[in-house]
Amino acid sequence: MKAGFIGLGIMGRPMAKNLLKAGVELEVYDLNREAVRELEEMGAVSGTPKSIGGSCEILFTILPNGAIVQDVLFGGEGAAVSMDHGGIICDMSSVTPVESKECYEKCKARGIGFMDAPVSGGEPGAVSGTLAFMAGGDQETFDALMPFFEIMGSSALLVGGPGSGSVTKLANQVIVNNTIAVVSEAFVLAAKAGADPVKVYEAIRGGLAGSAVLDAKIPMIVERNFRPGGKISINHKDIKNVVNTAHSIDVPIPYTAQLFEILQALKVDGHMEEDHCGIVQYFEKLAGVTVVKK
Repeated sequence: MKAGFIGLGIMGRPMAKNLLKAGVELEVYDLNREAVRELEEMGAVSGTPKSIGGSCEILFTILPNGAIVQDVLFGGEGAAVSMDHGGIICDMSSVTPVESKECYEKCKARGIGFMDAPVSGGEPGAVSGTLAFMAGGDQETFDALMPFFEIMGSSALLVGGPGSGSVTKLANQVIVNNTIAVVSEAFVLAAKAGADPVKVYEAIRGGLAGSAVLDAKIPMIVERNFRPGGKISINHKDIKNVVNTAHSIDVPIPYTAQLFEILQALKVDGHMEEDHCGIVQYFEKLAGVTVVKK
C-alpha cells in the first residue's frame, strides 16, 4: 500500500523515516527541499499535495496550523481534491477540534476517511518510534491506520469521534506546558536560594514531584540546551488554541491563560524558535538568576 506524507519538520521527518525503514512505499512533500532530498535518499518519492492525493491510498499530514492543513488538503492543488473515493487522510497536526471536524466533514463528502491523530512524545519519541497517538474519528479508519501507528509509535488510542484527538492534544498541551512552567519557577527559586539545581533534581525526581516532564526538561535546562524538540512557537499556537476553545465552551482556564501570557512574553523576547524548556528564561529574567549546572 502506497502512503503519502506531507510535513517533514522536526516531528514529521523522523516519523517518515521510520515508515521508510519499515518498508512502506512513501511519497513525500515539504517546502523544505533539503528535508525532501534526505527522504529521497532513503527511497521516498518526491511529490506535490495534488500528486500525493492522486497516487496514495493513505496520507499523513503534520503541519504547523489548521489554515495550512486546510490549504494542503482542500486548496486548488490540494491532496483531498485529487484523492480517490475510499482513501484515508490522517492529520497529526495540533489544531482545534473545530478544524478537525471541518476536515472530517469535507472528506466524508468526498468519500474519504479522515482521522485527527495528534501525537505526544516530542522529537525523541518521533526518532525512536515511541510516540503516543490520540485519535478521533471512525473505528474503521482507525483500524486501517493502526499498522502505521505501530511503526511510528508505541501506543494509539481511539478517544472518540471526529475532533476527539485534537481535544485530547489540547489537554495534553495544557498539562505539559503548565508543568514546564511550574518546574521552571521551582528551579529558579532553588537556584536563587543557592542550591545546586542538579542536586535538587536528583533529590526530588523519585518522589511525588517526579514526572516525565521533569526528567526530559531539567537536564536540558541546566545544560542551557534549548535546541528545539518542541518549539515555543508551536506550543504558543497550541495554548492559544486551548484558550480560544475553552472560551468558546465557557470553560475558565486561569492557569493556562497566564501561561499564554508567559509564552507571549517569550515571543517578544525572541525565544520562539527554542525548545519549550526555554520557558525557564521567563522566570530567570524575573528573578535575575540562571538555572545552570554547577
